[in-house]
Amino acid sequence: MNEKIEVDIKVPNQTRYLGLIGKIGEDIARTLKKYQGDREELAYHLNLVLTEAMANAICHANEGDPDKEVHISITFADRVLNIKVYDQGQGFDVNSLPTPDFKNLEEHGRGIYIIRTLMDRVTYEKHAHGNVLEMQKTLN
Repeated sequence: MNEKIEVDIKVPNQTRYLGLIGKIGEDIARTLKKYQGDREELAYHLNLVLTEAMANAICHANEGDPDKEVHISITFADRVLNIKVYDQGQGFDVNSLPTPDFKNLEEHGRGIYIIRTLMDRVTYEKHAHGNVLEMQKTLN
């Protein structure tokens, strides 16, 4: 029987929930039955991509508006981890971001760069009520 995980969470548009979402990613990494890789490294990576994506949704897309929410969907099936972070903002072209200059601490775009580095596929598209950042990784 193939292992299947589905987690669906909606949280208020507040950064105080970043740790909770990151911890959920860590817990998923640590409980995957057939994953043969370094679980602690995967846990760290999932925490990082989830908190970066959620922080971007809260601060940039939803512009800190307390009346908005962030919706996170995490699924794992057939060795594919799929994470979707929905926002209610205007959106942007994720492919137009240049590689960040890590010497310039004021520059934006490091979060998306990190996400792209750690995940196999990253897209950002419009959906019915805003946008969705979708991140996929195939796990062995």
